Amino acid sequence: MSDDLRISVPPDAPEISGTRLFDAPRALVFDAFAAPDRLARWFGPKGFSLTTQAFEFAPGGVWRFVMHGPDGRDYENKIVFREIQRPERIAYVHPGDDDADPVRKETTISFSQEGEKTRIDWRMRFPTLVERDRAEREYGVAIGLAENLDRLGDFVEESAGPVFSTSRRFAVPRDLLWKALTEPERMAQWFGPKGVPVIASEMDFRPGGSYHYGLRAPDGGPMWGLFEYREIEAPTRITLIASFSDANRGLARHPLSETWPLKVETTYVFTEKDGAGELTLVARPFEASAEEIATFAGALEALSNGWAGTFDELESYLVQG
Repeated sequence: MSDDLRISVPPDAPEISGTRLFDAPRALVFDAFAAPDRLARWFGPKGFSLTTQAFEFAPGGVWRFVMHGPDGRDYENKIVFREIQRPERIAYVHPGDDDADPVRKETTISFSQEGEKTRIDWRMRFPTLVERDRAEREYGVAIGLAENLDRLGDFVEESAGPVFSTSRRFAVPRDLLWKALTEPERMAQWFGPKGVPVIASEMDFRPGGSYHYGLRAPDGGPMWGLFEYREIEAPTRITLIASFSDANRGLARHPLSETWPLKVETTYVFTEKDGAGELTLVARPFEASAEEIATFAGALEALSNGWAGTFDELESYLVQG
């Protein structure tokens, strides 16, 4: 169990809560909740597994599933999502068994960013103290929550994979550096390796938006890429999912490696000191297989060289600017 894990069962409030810090970016931790195949790998106390029967991850959506206990018993469950604010908050209700008890439990899960780490605050509220104490006595809710957070920690650690990081300081203010990465006409002037021109640059710069771009490869053929923006905090931070793509915005494999991660979570951090902007890039595989993670881990030096060349192009553009 993590030293940072804390469980609270207050004597004067009908709730049970837990908090834990995860060594992973917020988007990755949030997305552990967003699909049934991911939930199946960690959701529930130690020794439990689950089978999802229906899943709609949206306000008003329903998640129906069966928890399979280590003693062979099955537990039917229904969750109704009330609020989903990516990547800050998920709220849902666990309905009761009859009309006299319409909400057996309300749950709110908050995700806060602490540097490159993420803290979860998982809070379950019951109708009364009596109901809370009965649930704790009969089902061991507090221990189950602790085990659930530990299983989530194992899943996140397994999913996060190796991390690539690089940074460079530029002789321009941060605001200009920010514009170079957030305006499509500027991106078209520098993005990509030296001698590989941009042939398409379409941007919808907002959380949930995307950037679809095309490069002219040395052999003359096109090479497409896609950014899916997750978090934008102007002018300090951008988190996105980067993928190779095709002309129709579909995801595609790396043209030279079938085992390269289909998705790479990438965070750009913008800082400034003495009038000079600094750009830090942090990237890691996202929703990757073991083979994809191994391929990424073996390419860290190549990534460093590749991004050094891309930063050279950015620096040249900014100087000429």
